[in-house]
Amino acid sequence: MAEQGFVTTHILDTARGCPAKGVEINLFRLDGDKREFLASTKTNEDGRTDSPIIPKGQLACGVYELVFNIGDYFKGHAPQSDYPFIDVVPIRFGIDDETSHYHVPLLASPFSFSTYRGS
Repeated sequence: MAEQGFVTTHILDTARGCPAKGVEINLFRLDGDKREFLASTKTNEDGRTDSPIIPKGQLACGVYELVFNIGDYFKGHAPQSDYPFIDVVPIRFGIDDETSHYHVPLLASPFSFSTYRGS
């Protein structure tokens, strides 16, 4: 039996040096111009989701987008502005091996963000 791949994520607040708790994350699958909503979750005390955002057995090759609503988190932890510099962060990524674990973290501050393919 082939291994079943899955997708996980987490968020680190790099300005404060801690996990970002309570951030809403939405997941979409993209197919050309079509954007299909798949899931919504929030980060826990450790800045992670309680379970994989795409569980084992549900991962398929294709293009996905995680949308991190980090602006709401920073409202309680950063200088206030009517127009925050970082608000909603979409990360679009491709899956070409449905048997692998893909980890897509977000490192964020009120003024920057980055990601990478983790393990």
